[in-house]
Amino acid sequence: MMVELFSIGHFSIHLLSVTSAIGMIIGLLVIQKEGERKRLDKDKLMDLALYTIGFGIIGARLGYILFFNFDFYLNNPADIFRFSQGGLSIQGAIFVGGAVAFFYMRKKNMPVWKTADAIVPGVIIGQAIGRVGCDVFGVPMNRNWPWGVMVNGELLHPAQLYEVALNFILFLFIWRRRQTAKFDGELFFIYIIGFAFNRFIVEFFRTNPQAIGPLSIAHVLSLVIIIMGLLVLYIMSNKQIGQSQPGTVIEEISLSNIVVYGIIGLAFIVSVIFYYGIHFIYSR
Repeated sequence: MMVELFSIGHFSIHLLSVTSAIGMIIGLLVIQKEGERKRLDKDKLMDLALYTIGFGIIGARLGYILFFNFDFYLNNPADIFRFSQGGLSIQGAIFVGGAVAFFYMRKKNMPVWKTADAIVPGVIIGQAIGRVGCDVFGVPMNRNWPWGVMVNGELLHPAQLYEVALNFILFLFIWRRRQTAKFDGELFFIYIIGFAFNRFIVEFFRTNPQAIGPLSIAHVLSLVIIIMGLLVLYIMSNKQIGQSQPGTVIEEISLSNIVVYGIIGLAFIVSVIFYYGIHFIYSR
C-alpha cells in the first residue's frame, strides 16, 4: 500500500501522487523551455506532453498487470482500477507513452526526432522527482548500513533513492549532451538506453518475479530495451538520418552547466531529506 499523507472525506492523498505531480510540473516546464530553444510549436508540444503523460500512466498500469502480476489480476479484475494498492511499470509507460507520442507527432506533422530530443530532459527529471514517493522498497540489507530505511521492522535498501540518483545523473548527461548532439534523435535514444541501464542496476536491489536465473522480468525487459536502443542509435549515428547537424536551435543557453549541476545536486539533497523524513514520520 502507498503512504497516505492525509485524506479529505473518502478522498486520499498519497505520497506517490504528490511527488509524481511535482515531477510532472517541473518536467513540463523543462520541456517548454527546450521547445522554445528548438523553435517548436509550443501548443503542439504541450498537447503532446499531456497526451504522453496520460497514456504513459495507462501503459504503466497495463505493463505491471501483464508482466508482473497477470494471474492475480486475471482472477481479481476489479483490482485493476485500484491504483492505491500500487502497481505501475515504467517499461509499460515508455512503450505505450512512446507509441502514442510517435503517432501524435506524425499526425500533427511535427519533426519527430527533434521533438523527441526536446522532450526527454523533462521526462527524465520528472521521473527522478516522482520516484522519491515510490512505495516499492528494496531487498533487506545484509548489514546495518546507515542509509537503510526501516519498514515493518526490517532494514531495507532505499531502492527508490538509488534510482533517483541515477536518473538525476542521466538528466545531467543529457542536459550537457544536448549542446553537442550530432543528429536529431540522439538524445532520445541516450535516454532510452540510459534509463533502461538505470533500472537494470536498481533491479538487483528489488524483488520481482524471476525470469532467467538471477535476472528478473524487469532485468530482461531492460536488456531488450538497451539492445534495441544501441542498435538503432548505431544505425542512426552512421546515417545521421540525412543531416550533418541537428535541427535549428537558439544558441543561447539560459543556464550554465555549473548552475544546473548545483540545482540538481540541491534537488537530490532535498529529495533525500524529504524521503527519510516522510518515512520516519509515517513509520512511527
